[in-house]
Amino acid sequence: MTFGRPFNFEAWIDEHRDLLKPPVGNVQVFDDAGLIVMVVGGPNQRTDFHDDPTEEFFYQLKGNMVLRVMEEEGRPPVDVRIDEGDVFLLPPHVRHSPQRPEPGSIGLVVEIPRPEGLQEAFEWYCTECHRLVHRVELQVRSIVDDLPPAFDRFLGGDRTCPHCGAVHPGKQWPESMIPTTNPSTDPSTAPRA
Repeated sequence: MTFGRPFNFEAWIDEHRDLLKPPVGNVQVFDDAGLIVMVVGGPNQRTDFHDDPTEEFFYQLKGNMVLRVMEEEGRPPVDVRIDEGDVFLLPPHVRHSPQRPEPGSIGLVVEIPRPEGLQEAFEWYCTECHRLVHRVELQVRSIVDDLPPAFDRFLGGDRTCPHCGAVHPGKQWPESMIPTTNPSTDPSTAPRA
């Protein structure tokens, strides 16, 4: 049996810090492991909501983030703050959109590899009526190879809401929905447990 050796995680992050900024912002820690262990850096924002058929574990190492959650279609999303030092376990199929508005923030995300044939989905909701505008289901084998074409099809296509006629803004949230980790300026941020 072969296995790796312990290493200093802070030193590993320092070595990969240039990849923890846009446009990459995400580095997988282990290749060919039984878990997907990623380090994700900020700033970044995204307007899609991930429907993961497995749990996701978040550990916020530096700075703060917001996990935007679509609890109920037709209602505005809820922002769940994950502050520096916090951990959070997201159940399967909770539509979520990680928002990392703070430059230099760093989080650890752990996911379970999807078995062959198990699909996940990405959804975009209307920023006016909060109803589903578009959903794409796919088997994700590589984030780098599989996601950009799926996202590009939505962003380059018709983004008109079939329910109210508003046009989805694409890659950026409208001014009123820009995520923030400052609770004094973000009334939608859910209270901390």
